[in-house]
Amino acid sequence: MNNKLNAKDLINVGIFTAVYFVLVFAVAMLGVIPIFMPLLCVIVPIIGGVPFMLFLTKVKKFGMILIMSILMGILMLLTGMGYYAIIVGLVSGLIAEFVYKGGGYKSASKAVLTSGLFSIWIIGNYIPLFTNIEGYFATRQSFGQEYIDALTGLMPAWMCPVLLVAAFISGIIGGLFGRALLKKHFAKAGIV
Repeated sequence: MNNKLNAKDLINVGIFTAVYFVLVFAVAMLGVIPIFMPLLCVIVPIIGGVPFMLFLTKVKKFGMILIMSILMGILMLLTGMGYYAIIVGLVSGLIAEFVYKGGGYKSASKAVLTSGLFSIWIIGNYIPLFTNIEGYFATRQSFGQEYIDALTGLMPAWMCPVLLVAAFISGIIGGLFGRALLKKHFAKAGIV
């Protein structure tokens, strides 16, 4: 088997990244309500678990998950969320790659764990809230002071590791949900 990524692999990465991004973007609209901002670390990985697990049925070569993870970071940057998602996505995507490869691209339990690890990319969107809150809200003044005060109250520094763990656990839940929903696809791909 050729281990180099080919055009079909890259097309699959592109298609699944687009589908995943559209879902993330739609769900992220809930963030206009302050309480939903931290909850996005739960909602996005659970909902995104289905298309991500379907994507994993197409992954047979090293690099596909990492590329998707980096693309999500770039898309977050382009939509005004900053560059941290690229950095976090690079690390979480690389770890997810090694875990899924460790299962020979055929382990359903490794696929679920991969979903949890991949989902950590989302925490990159929150890092500015914990490291440079003034800079974060400097570009979001249109939300109004009431929103800024409410979100600031919901995001004390101790929430950063909580959100990271929530994204990982929710990614596993999304992976389990996706695996259950896509049982036939997993069987066809030889993932057990």
